[in-house]
Amino acid sequence: MATRPPSLRLERRLLRTGATTVAGVDEVGRGAIAGPVTLGVIVVHARTPTAPTGTRDSKELSASARMRLAPLVRSWAMDWAIGESSAAEIDDIGIMAAMRRALVRAYAQLRVRPDVVILDGRHDFASLAFDEHNASHPSLHRPSVVTRVGADRTCASVSAASILAKTERDSQMVQLAGAYPGFGWERNVGYGSEEHRQALHRLGPTPEHRRSFGVSATPEG
Repeated sequence: MATRPPSLRLERRLLRTGATTVAGVDEVGRGAIAGPVTLGVIVVHARTPTAPTGTRDSKELSASARMRLAPLVRSWAMDWAIGESSAAEIDDIGIMAAMRRALVRAYAQLRVRPDVVILDGRHDFASLAFDEHNASHPSLHRPSVVTRVGADRTCASVSAASILAKTERDSQMVQLAGAYPGFGWERNVGYGSEEHRQALHRLGPTPEHRRSFGVSATPEG
């Protein structure tokens, strides 16, 4: 049975209750063992039309579908941005703090600062991200935050954000595969596939591996 496509139902409800702009936020690469964690932001407003046909959570789409949709959702959005934190930063400060840093980096690029941010899941990491940043650099407008389990499947702005984040991160990992051959990053994009883990035993980790994720520092033999 086909799943219902994501809609702007939640976004429009928030816009009717006082918000002028709403942003959907989603991250990819949180569970990878190599490469950055990458976060997309899509801003919509009351006149934003229905999302481009085929927009879904990036995990439900083929690579070719994501690549086709990425420029469409960029054109569709009122504003958009992508932020990331590197593997070295993840090792240094932890994955959740790295996600907060990536969000602040994306948010700072926006021309339009949203009144409300929608996050997928139950955990509100965005409020702490803005509070941490503004404690030392009080420069970011502080939006309210709404969390929703399954927002990446039901909220069009969050689905679109996931597509932007996924295509950006995958493209980076394919490029890095040329610099660090043998790990299969052009296929596993840094996740812990059997191919990837076997290569780690043979070759040892690269600077793009997250050692705090249990990646061994010594190759086999």
